[in-house]
Amino acid sequence: MNQRPRVIVTRKLPDIIETRMMELFDCRLNLDDEAMSREELIAAVKEADVLVPTVTDRIDREVIDAAGDQLKLIASFGTGVDHIDFQACKKRDIIVTNTPDVLTEDTADMTMALILAVPRRLTEGEQRVRSGEWTGWSPTGMLGHRIWGKRLGIIGMGRIGQAVARRARGFGLSIHYHNRNRVYEDVEQELEATYWSSLDQMIAHMDIISINCPHTPATYHLLNRRRLQLMKSHVYVVNTSRGEVIDESALIEALTQEQIAGCGLDVYEHEPAVNPKLLKLRNAVLLPHMGSATIEGRIAMGEKVIINIRTFADGHNPRDRVIDTMF
Repeated sequence: MNQRPRVIVTRKLPDIIETRMMELFDCRLNLDDEAMSREELIAAVKEADVLVPTVTDRIDREVIDAAGDQLKLIASFGTGVDHIDFQACKKRDIIVTNTPDVLTEDTADMTMALILAVPRRLTEGEQRVRSGEWTGWSPTGMLGHRIWGKRLGIIGMGRIGQAVARRARGFGLSIHYHNRNRVYEDVEQELEATYWSSLDQMIAHMDIISINCPHTPATYHLLNRRRLQLMKSHVYVVNTSRGEVIDESALIEALTQEQIAGCGLDVYEHEPAVNPKLLKLRNAVLLPHMGSATIEGRIAMGEKVIINIRTFADGHNPRDRVIDTMF
């Protein structure tokens, strides 16, 4: 590849990253930070050597099929790659990279914040103060539930799941997990984590459930209506992974009928659209997909994108190349 490949970036990135990209590559930036339309994405892949998309860009088969022969790398700005049709890229010999590891601690922090916020009704209390509804302290006012001594079930015990477990132990939670593969014994011992081979059995015994697995065809609607009905009525569900992992309609039904106690969501099934029924629920804490939104995290993501592009342009295999086993 040309040492100054034509790089098209679909969204605005931190200034320091954009400046470095302009120095290194023949780069076209999105200074307005408006998500590209489908027509703009198709136009971009027809001329780019490297496309730098984000989770807001749906890079499906139609977009890939429209790409010119010069497109050889999609260096995604983000950890998840479920917005990219990997098989279509593989067919066209287009390499896909992502930015793993750098968002682990930020996302785990946000997960822990939701684990605290939902049972303790933090956002509901903040809204009462701002609206003027709060009239003073009361022995029975704003009662929530303590999390100390409760069981936390983590779905997906990868880097983020383990980081959540480390935080949760400090708050006195008992750690349980379900994962495609059991983690190493020394990790289990460090986290004092109990492995459940059956997801159904685990969720039926938990007080709080945290979703930290990626969205793949195998995890689509992993928490469906049947599994939500297996849960205890006092359970809280937290999702900082991908909205598609939960059947959102079934979740709303469970919350409305008080089959479960509450939820904390940073992601949504039809993002950026949020189901209006969710907005009306007092037992739902809703955030705008900000789990990884730290300055440090975004800069680290951009640095990884740059390294991936430079490595590939130099004729080497990028370290963060996405492989088949992720799908």
